[in-house]
Amino acid sequence: MQPTVILLSFNSEDTLGTTLTRARQVSNEIFVVDSFSSDGTVALAESHGAKVVQHAFENYGAQRNWAIDNLPITRKWQLHLDADEVMDDELVAAILALPDDPEHSGYFVPRYVKFLGRVLRHGGMSPTWHLRLFRSGIGRCEDRKYDQHFLLLSGTNGQLPGVMVDDIAMSLSEWTARHNRWADGEVAEMDAAHEAGRLVADSKGNPAQRKRALREKYNNLPLFVRPFALFGYRFFFKLGFLDGTEGFIFWVLQTFWFRFLIDAKIWEKRNVAKPGK
Repeated sequence: MQPTVILLSFNSEDTLGTTLTRARQVSNEIFVVDSFSSDGTVALAESHGAKVVQHAFENYGAQRNWAIDNLPITRKWQLHLDADEVMDDELVAAILALPDDPEHSGYFVPRYVKFLGRVLRHGGMSPTWHLRLFRSGIGRCEDRKYDQHFLLLSGTNGQLPGVMVDDIAMSLSEWTARHNRWADGEVAEMDAAHEAGRLVADSKGNPAQRKRALREKYNNLPLFVRPFALFGYRFFFKLGFLDGTEGFIFWVLQTFWFRFLIDAKIWEKRNVAKPGK
C-alpha cells in the first residue's frame, strides 16, 4: 500500500525534514497543509517533493477536515501526520506490507513522545494509540477544539506494529504558550452541546474510545483535586519518575500544570464577573 500522506505544519523547519524523509518511504503523494509559516518550512517541504497548500489555522480538527475535503487526493488510503511525528522502520514496513484492499478500513498507530531530547517510556502514555491510516472517504476528525481524534464513518479498525515518535523540539516557552491556548480550547468544550462527529467513549472499545472513557472519569472528579490525582497516578503509580529529569519536567507541566490551568480557567469562567457587570 502507498497512501496519500497529509501533514499539518506551522514554523516546523526544525522537525519537518525528518518527518518527510520517512513519509517519502511510504508514498510519493505528500501534501503539507501549512498555516502561513514565517520560517523555512515551505521551502523545506518543497525540497522534499511535497505539495504545499496554505490554509489559515482554526484548530487541528478543522484543519484536518479541510484537508480531507479539499486536497486533490488520488489514493484510496490516507495517512495523517503532524510535522514532528517520525515513523520508525517497522511502522514504514508495516504500511508498505498492507495489501491494496486490507481487512480493516482504518489502522491505529502507536505514538511515543520525545521531550527535551528523551523518548518517554513510562507514565501511562507510552504509547498512546491514534487512528491515522484510513480509507479515503470514510475518515473524519472530531469537531473538537482540543484533543481531537480521527473517526471511521464505517468499517472496522486494526492496529499496526512499529511506532511514530512525536518529537517535541520547540522551546519550553513555546510549548507552554501553546498549552495555554489549548487550555482555552478545553474550557470551550464545556459549552459544546452537540455530540455528532464526536468520539464515543467506551471502556471496551478501540484505543481512542478507551482513552476518552478515562477522560470522562477524570472530568467527573472535583476541580483542583484531579490534577494532583492525575500527576500522582502518572508519575508514581505508572512509573513516570523512571523517565529522569526530562520526564519529571514533562509530567509536572503536562499532567499537573496544564490540567490545573484548565481547572483555574473553568473556575474563573464560573465565578469571576466580567468587567462592567
